[in-house]
Amino acid sequence: MDADKPAHAPNWYERHVLPYLIDIACGVEPVRRQRHKLVPLAAGRVLEVGIGTGRNLEHYDKARVTSLTGIDPGLEMHRLAAKRARQQGIQVDLVGLSAERIPFDDASFDTVVVTYSLCTIPDPLAALREMRRVLKPCGRLIYCEHGLAPDAAVRQWQHRLTPLWSKIAGGCHLDRDIACLLREAGFRSQDMQTMYLPGPRPMTFHYWGTAVAE
Repeated sequence: MDADKPAHAPNWYERHVLPYLIDIACGVEPVRRQRHKLVPLAAGRVLEVGIGTGRNLEHYDKARVTSLTGIDPGLEMHRLAAKRARQQGIQVDLVGLSAERIPFDDASFDTVVVTYSLCTIPDPLAALREMRRVLKPCGRLIYCEHGLAPDAAVRQWQHRLTPLWSKIAGGCHLDRDIACLLREAGFRSQDMQTMYLPGPRPMTFHYWGTAVAE
């Protein structure tokens, strides 16, 4: 979905086709509504992990955000993100790196936003631990992700489809357990919500909410 892809030289498909396919998929109305629920909560110095093509930019409350940094290794997506930033009149510093090693000091950010990115980050647990590291002690993680479904039949399809799906969808995994990853990374989320969005069930079970460091 939005985001972090494995660190290798992109081929023609990844450079010229995949960014636009991801942009379309991440702009469908049910996903846009999910973004609108959460992204306006971001405040202070904000880091967006897996900024991708900048689909979240229209949802930030500019009156609440003092600075915005976006990190994503998909350099071919930065052009679209920069264009959206100009259209929205929002300043964003784009960093072309994956999230397993965030190049900022401890306790640097008031808010970390991650949407539709944990599915593609090669090591999501390491990335979440880095997000926890760069958050201030009173900081907040805002997340919205698709992932492992609660229904056994759907989970079986997620496990079957992921090897092929990840090859055509920029490394996206359908079967990551978002709640488990957050706990293992040292986050506590008391307001997590889950549900299926409209669409094929293996691809649409969602987790969203806010989290703080334990």
